[in-house]
Amino acid sequence: MGDTSAAQRQSSATEEEAPAGLSSAAARERLLRDGPNALGSATHSGARALLWEVVREPMFLLLVACGVIYLTLGDRHEALMLLGFVAVVIAMTYVQKRRSQNALEALRDLSSPRALVVRDGVPLRIAGRELVVGDVVLLAEGDRVPADLALHDASYLTTDESLLTGESIPVLKQAGAADAVSPPDADAVCFAGTLVTQGSGRGVVVATGPRSALGRIGASLGAIGIGQTPIQRETERVVKRVAAVGLAIAAALAAGWVVSRGDWLTGVLAGLTLAMAILPEELPVVLTIFLGLGAWRLSREQVLTRNIPAVEMLGATTVLCVDKTGTLTRNQMVVRRLWVESGSFELGDQARDAMAHAFHPVLEYAVLSSHRQAFDPMESAIGVAGQRWLHGSEHLHADWTLVSDYPLSRELLAMSRVWRSPDQQALLVAAKGAPEAIVDLCHLPEADRARIARQVAAMAADGLRVLGVARAVFATEALPAIQHDFDFGFVGLLGLEDPVRPDVPAAIAECRQAGIRVAMITGDHPATALAIARQAGLDATGGPLTGADLDALTDEALAARLGDTQVFCRVRPEQKLRLVQALQARGDVVAMTGDGVNDAPALKAAHIGVAMGGRGTDVAREAADLVLLRDDFGALVTTIRYGRRVFANLRKAIAFVLAVHVPIIGLAVAPVLLGWPMILTPAHVLFLQLVIDPACSIVFEAEDLEDGAMRQPPRRPEARLFDAALVGRSLWQGAGLLAAVLAGYQAASLFSSAADAGRTVAFGVLVLGNLALIQVNRVGQAAGIRRAGRNPAFGWIVGGALTLLTVSVTVPAVASLFRFAAPTWPLLGLTVAFALGAWAWCAAVQRWTGRRAQVA
Repeated sequence: MGDTSAAQRQSSATEEEAPAGLSSAAARERLLRDGPNALGSATHSGARALLWEVVREPMFLLLVACGVIYLTLGDRHEALMLLGFVAVVIAMTYVQKRRSQNALEALRDLSSPRALVVRDGVPLRIAGRELVVGDVVLLAEGDRVPADLALHDASYLTTDESLLTGESIPVLKQAGAADAVSPPDADAVCFAGTLVTQGSGRGVVVATGPRSALGRIGASLGAIGIGQTPIQRETERVVKRVAAVGLAIAAALAAGWVVSRGDWLTGVLAGLTLAMAILPEELPVVLTIFLGLGAWRLSREQVLTRNIPAVEMLGATTVLCVDKTGTLTRNQMVVRRLWVESGSFELGDQARDAMAHAFHPVLEYAVLSSHRQAFDPMESAIGVAGQRWLHGSEHLHADWTLVSDYPLSRELLAMSRVWRSPDQQALLVAAKGAPEAIVDLCHLPEADRARIARQVAAMAADGLRVLGVARAVFATEALPAIQHDFDFGFVGLLGLEDPVRPDVPAAIAECRQAGIRVAMITGDHPATALAIARQAGLDATGGPLTGADLDALTDEALAARLGDTQVFCRVRPEQKLRLVQALQARGDVVAMTGDGVNDAPALKAAHIGVAMGGRGTDVAREAADLVLLRDDFGALVTTIRYGRRVFANLRKAIAFVLAVHVPIIGLAVAPVLLGWPMILTPAHVLFLQLVIDPACSIVFEAEDLEDGAMRQPPRRPEARLFDAALVGRSLWQGAGLLAAVLAGYQAASLFSSAADAGRTVAFGVLVLGNLALIQVNRVGQAAGIRRAGRNPAFGWIVGGALTLLTVSVTVPAVASLFRFAAPTWPLLGLTVAFALGAWAWCAAVQRWTGRRAQVA
């Protein structure tokens, strides 16, 4: 081996000597002194900028124009009331935008790179922004380096510095001086923002935030770009088209008013009122709030949404491709069985002396081939088993010194560690790895290979992860370049068990009811994969498909196999990409889980990439759309349920918005066509906004997923929000409400001599009809009142709307501003009667369209 490798090997021997790092108190002081380890984000608008963004919206510009017209007409009270409403709506909009902005900032903080540090002598995972100079950071393959680090020690550590240099070739790092005073060589520094592509290491933070190499060149790490979703683009097109048509109609209405009556100021006011009625400004607000709150609700379920479009795609998922370890299983391995040629031993709760001496070497050399400070679940389990079963014996070697190690490689799935015993001259080598790799290292004859292979198959059939164990003695100091040059002797087999999570079978059954296939992808032995699949409730009748099979199949043959295959084993990370692309070619909407560096291409290619937040690498998290902060399958099923809920509730909200604008538009146009006075003024439209906006953004978003929704097949990915069925239902509902309002206006004018009696009844019917529309649309196809108590937000909206309506009619000063007549029992009876009629009509339309949809 060269000098570099020798230096690397020598540095790895010191890995067991962990520096204590900073104390928590010292870290807090330095964080206050130096500030967070962040470069800042330009995405957060200040209070003034956000307020200016709000007041520039078209709705408020129209309201200001209406206020100017009222002042021109000399109606100061009307103008002041209008401006008062404007202030209220601006305040509501500002608070909503501010809360959405704060929620996004919180999500960005959650998704920032994390760091494993040593605080008070204990490894602790913290947010990268909390790092300070002097912190000791532990690095592993796949991590993004959170700050500039001077390496204390390194084991085969290479980093990708293309973010800084543009060169994609990994850079080999060596341990150097680990202090914050003497500037180390570049080869002994891991720079912030670079990726660890291989190996592990430990370093001391020497620069954070803007003082890091990345900060000095002005690069930005933390911003999460949120692009427009397909639904947002569709909504933007609809809003623009409706607004253009609406403004043209409003201009025509104003011109018609002037021509027919000669009152140009009132004509302009009527045109502006119609423009306010037609402009569907709620739709972008609804989308923003739904997607933002959807991401926030998922974060409460320990699911981080890094890419907002994932929220709308979740409901269309048809295939879930999941890892076995940590997703279907607990990722808490235990050593369950030991095997040597003389027999096997089941580890359990029995006494330590139940283990025969013949099995001690298997566990002894498995421990020696593992890291003493283990992070890998298998190595941790081996260490625990060693302490449990070898305690007090001569088989635990705390006084042995690590000389060198040979890590796993793609060419050889085995690792070896070289030790020096205080009482022996020769070096002792312990190896463990895939049984076939260990057998290859031992150069066993064919008969022995076959016997071991049969035992491996038997253990794997019981759901055990099987490792082979070997040992060697090496008499010279000059270590060979590769593990094959040692003269290994086979010691035995070790079987580990990672039990299936208790909630997985029920969750998989729920996916099956929802028309979603679950495919398990693992690197395990086929027998192990099939055993876990059976325990989890997966359909394995089609048999497993191995990585070798994948390489041998053409794309056409693979597509044919995917229909009845749910277990994929011995699959390399890079083969996941082909599986994702093959499933997508079949028309499936694919959600893919992953945690390693090589999983990133598949995560990026999948419709929804899901990274494991607990055990996953930063590379996987950054390539994914969702991050499961709790690594289990139940959380993944929760995301599907939320995705269906978001899309279903969006359709309900949009159906309501479209329907509620029909009577408002009709009331703006009817006076010109029928020769009536203006029924609605801008103040009335603004009053309605106080009902419509909260209803869209609060009531519908908070609606639970309908019963039976997870027993329906996934929606088509090309399904649109504004399809013909939804628009048609909304127009029919809106037309019925318009008819009820106009009928109420005419009836009140006929049966009451009071001025403005028609406007009073019409507006009352319109407000109550709005509440009826909310109720009918929020319960989906099951129109009725049986779910009214399951959404507290609806109760608040109803109470608030009725209170405002009562005040506007019964308080004389307010009633005069709205031009309402004094309330009487006949007028109240007419209002309630026509409102109930509108409710019955809307409910009938909902049931009729629901039956048509079921037949279709």
